Amino acid sequence: MRADVPAYSFVIPIYNEQETLPELARRLQAVMDDLDGDAEAILVDDGSTDRTYELMLTAAQADARFCAVHLSRNFGHQIALTAGLDLAGGDAVVIMDADLQDPPELVLEFAKRWREGYEVVYGVRSDRLAEAWWRRSVIGLYYRILRKMTEIDIPPDAGDFRLVDRRALDAFNAMRERTRYVRGMFAWVGFRQIGVPYKRGARFAGETKYPLRKLIKLGADGVISFSALPLRGALVAGLMTSLAAFLFGMAAIGMRIADVGNVPGWASIVTVVAFLGGVQLGMTGMTGLYIARIYDEVKQRPLYVVDAVQRFGADGAEARFERGF
Repeated sequence: MRADVPAYSFVIPIYNEQETLPELARRLQAVMDDLDGDAEAILVDDGSTDRTYELMLTAAQADARFCAVHLSRNFGHQIALTAGLDLAGGDAVVIMDADLQDPPELVLEFAKRWREGYEVVYGVRSDRLAEAWWRRSVIGLYYRILRKMTEIDIPPDAGDFRLVDRRALDAFNAMRERTRYVRGMFAWVGFRQIGVPYKRGARFAGETKYPLRKLIKLGADGVISFSALPLRGALVAGLMTSLAAFLFGMAAIGMRIADVGNVPGWASIVTVVAFLGGVQLGMTGMTGLYIARIYDEVKQRPLYVVDAVQRFGADGAEARFERGF
């Protein structure tokens, strides 16, 4: 244990969760009271447009263990999560979402496993019946495909809900890539890891912040960040198409010499040209996705901009107010 730092830090990115936040604060307080060490909760407002930040400040004034962080705009869930992890000071850091689908009470079991010597303890969604069947099916299929495509053992049915030791967190914080797939990055750092199964409930209130469009983007980020297989697939497709075109050409020459068959019409030519053009555009687009990631990295912009960090003392008086990156 390090002196003058809490044993546990909760990091929770939040976006438009005014209906959920009071219940989240209440349950977090109960869990922090039951932990075997001091705790803090870092609530990161990712540019909410409702009363979320106002309610965060209310929670921070009522309980000095809460810290309210306000980003200058909406940077996205994975970046907001990174901002909170940069500020977390605990020896063990708990990552969770604000919708209460992942029960905060499970952190007590996470802490027990951490005390046993595990550096990363992640939740495994063994029961997801509260979610739509299509969502369960698509996400389950994606996890299994991702494990086949990468050399990193990313646990299936495990989201960002986890507890990480300070050593694992320091390794994670050393990776400053712009396109972030946090659960994959924690799998990459290694250390001793163990999963804890749990039943994932329904969202407490409000609407999901990860509709299908954002799920697809997050999934694509995971694939591109940890696998070059799409590029190798594009290369193989190009070689196979070239081989097929060569064989077709040889067959056409042979048929011409033998005076067999009819003269090819414009339809077959247009079909072949369109097919080859589509393959080329697909390969170019796949390569472009990876190049775009390189472009984002070389610009070296900060991952996020913090507008304010506010903490309050035990008497409700403001203890710290900061602005900057």
